[in-house]
Amino acid sequence: MKLLASPAVRVGISISIATGLYGVSFGALAVTSGLSFWQAMALSLLLFSGGSQFAFIGVVAGGGTGIAAMSAATLLGMRNGIYGMQLNALLRPTGWRKYVGAQLTIDESTATSTGQTDPDEQRRGFWTAGVGVYVLWNLFTAVGALAGSGLGDPKQWGLDGAAVAAFLALLWPRLKGREPIAIAVVCAVATVVAVPFVPAGIPILVAALVAALLGWFSHGRRDEGLEPDIEPYGGHRQDAAGAGRPGRQRTEHPEPGEDT
Repeated sequence: MKLLASPAVRVGISISIATGLYGVSFGALAVTSGLSFWQAMALSLLLFSGGSQFAFIGVVAGGGTGIAAMSAATLLGMRNGIYGMQLNALLRPTGWRKYVGAQLTIDESTATSTGQTDPDEQRRGFWTAGVGVYVLWNLFTAVGALAGSGLGDPKQWGLDGAAVAAFLALLWPRLKGREPIAIAVVCAVATVVAVPFVPAGIPILVAALVAALLGWFSHGRRDEGLEPDIEPYGGHRQDAAGAGRPGRQRTEHPEPGEDT
């Protein structure tokens, strides 16, 4: 079977290109927020989690401490651990693939893999999206960092708040349901209230605590929550019997955010 004939490979390649190009903005924002070229590259090579990376530089740009920046990034990166448990049961990697796969477990590789029903296609989707995004994200991070180093003071260009804006642009479209949106609004208010009273980087931790408390006592629907960054199949799909129907197919391994 030719790889390019695989639907999972085609989806993975398209997602890799779209996501990788966004690395330009991270690289530029990272260096204009005070990081060096190599620090920006280390975040993309080692952390490799878009939302966590934007949260990190957002705290740094606001004058927060390294510990506060790492805490904010860690809170957002915890979802990848949940994805990892799902993919470990789904793909059952062994040997070196388990360790490499852990680094490549992100929203895009998870959604591409779980969007397939055939086990071979699930593996192809995961590795295509994971490797593709990793390579292109780091490549374009370097491009953005080199370009951003020549911009000078980020405040002259309004980039001191761009990291926060970019993170919100990633987050808001992924909120599904009225209750998660209401929780997000409450957390935003808590953050604004906390800003004048606590050091930079702490307000986002306050928001995380508020979200955890609200989530703990929440009685919302199980199919509402935070969806992956991308939905590889937005149109008609074929179910197990071969009949097409709109929307996503429910499988033995649901996508993150769906009912179990």
